[in-house]
Amino acid sequence: MRRALPVLPVVAVIALLGLPAASGGEGGPNVADAVSGLVVLCCAVHLLRTRRRPLSATAALVLGLPVVGISVAAAGAADAGTGLTGLTRYLQIFVLVPAAVLLLVRDRRDLRLLAWSFVALALWQGALGVRQYVTGTGASYQGEDVRAVGTFGASDVMGMATVVAFGVVCAVALALGTTGARQRSVAVLCALVLLGPLALSFSRGAWIATAVACGAQLVLAGPRRAVKVVAALAAAGTILVGGLGFGSAMLQERVTSITQVTDAPDQSVTDRYTMWAAATDMWREHPLTGVGLKGFPDHRDSHASLALSSGSDIAGAGAAYHKQALLSPHNMYLLVLGEQGLVGLVALAGSWFALLVCALRGLVRVRRGARDAPGPGPAGGRAPHGTDCALVACGLLVWQLVDFVYADIGGPSTVLTGVVFGVVGWWALMDPSSEPGTGAVAPAAAVREEAAAR
Repeated sequence: MRRALPVLPVVAVIALLGLPAASGGEGGPNVADAVSGLVVLCCAVHLLRTRRRPLSATAALVLGLPVVGISVAAAGAADAGTGLTGLTRYLQIFVLVPAAVLLLVRDRRDLRLLAWSFVALALWQGALGVRQYVTGTGASYQGEDVRAVGTFGASDVMGMATVVAFGVVCAVALALGTTGARQRSVAVLCALVLLGPLALSFSRGAWIATAVACGAQLVLAGPRRAVKVVAALAAAGTILVGGLGFGSAMLQERVTSITQVTDAPDQSVTDRYTMWAAATDMWREHPLTGVGLKGFPDHRDSHASLALSSGSDIAGAGAAYHKQALLSPHNMYLLVLGEQGLVGLVALAGSWFALLVCALRGLVRVRRGARDAPGPGPAGGRAPHGTDCALVACGLLVWQLVDFVYADIGGPSTVLTGVVFGVVGWWALMDPSSEPGTGAVAPAAAVREEAAAR
C-alpha cells in the first residue's frame, strides 16, 4: 500500500463511480469530478516533494496541444460564463486529469493496478445492471424497465455501458498479455462475465467500440492467442444467447437494428443523423473556430431539420417519465468541429493520434526488447513482459476513439475518459523503457522484481 500510495487517488476516482449518481444532476459535476480535482492537487504536491522534471518536451507537446483549440473556442463563446464552464470541463478531461494520472503512475505495476480497478468497477456496475434486467427495475426500453444502467440512472444510459466496456477491454488485455497462469485465468473469467451486462446495456455504440478494440488487441497480441480468445467468446455467446436465451429477442432486435441505420433507421438514429448534419452546418458557417464552446444547443434549432424530435424518452431506474433535450450531436468529432472548428479538431485529434502512434511504438519496443534480450524468450509462446500494459493502453484508446463516433463527453462517467487518456499517456510517453539512454531491455533487477510481483 505504501508503494502504491501516489496512484491511490486515481483508484479512488474510479471507485467513487460505483456510488449512485446524484438525482437531478445529469451532466453536472459529481463526487468523482471533485476527487479528480484532488488528484491534480496531489500530483502537484508530489512533484514538489520529489523535485523531478514533470514532463518531457514530447509529452508536454502532446498533452498541451488541445489547449490551443479549447482556448480559442472559449474566447469565441457567445457568453463568457458558458465559455469558462466549457473551458474548465475540456481542460479537466483532456489536459489536467490525463497529465495528473500520467505523472502519478510510476511503473507498470501501477498501470496494472488501474487496469484491475477498471475491471472491479465494471463487475460492480455490471452486477447491478444484470439485477435491474432480471427484476425489471432498469431504464425503460421498448416499454419495459429492463435496460441495465447500473448506478448511473436512466438519464445516463451510456454510463454503465462505458464502464463495463472499459472493464472488458482491460480484462482482455490482461488475459492476452499476462504471463502468470492465475492472473490470466481470472482475467479471462472477468471478460466473459462482463459480456452479459454489456449486452444488457443495449448500447449499440458500446458494442461496436468494444468489438473493434478487442479485435485490435487480438491482432496486436498475435494469431495464436486470437484463435483461443475467439473460440472462448464464441462458446460464451452460444451459452448465453443460444443455450440460456439470455434476452435473445430484444438483443436480436437491437443487433439487427445496427444494419438498418440507412435503410430503416429508428427515431434515435434519425435524431443522431439530424444533429450530425446540424453540427456540420455550424462548421461550414464558422470553419476555423466554430460557434464557440457550449454553443451547439443555442445553434441547434437554426441548423437542424424538422426530422429532429423534441427529445429522448427517459423513464425507469427510479426516474419518472420525462423528455430529455438533445443538446449535443452524440459525436465527439462533430461536436468539436462545430464548436471549435478546424483549429480545435486538428489540435484535439492530433493529440489523440500522437498518443496512438506512441502507444503502438511502445508495444513494438517491448517485443523488440524481449527478442534482443540474452537467454531464451518467454516460454510456451507467452507474451513478453509489458505486453499486458501495452494492450491495456492501445485497447482503451482504440475503444475511446471509436466510441467518439457515436458519443461525446457528458454525464458522471466522463471523468473516466480523463483517466483513460492518462493511462494511455503514461504508456505512450512516460514508460521508463522509452526514455533515451535506458535501452529497450529492462535491467535484471527490474525483471526479477516484476517476476516476483507476478
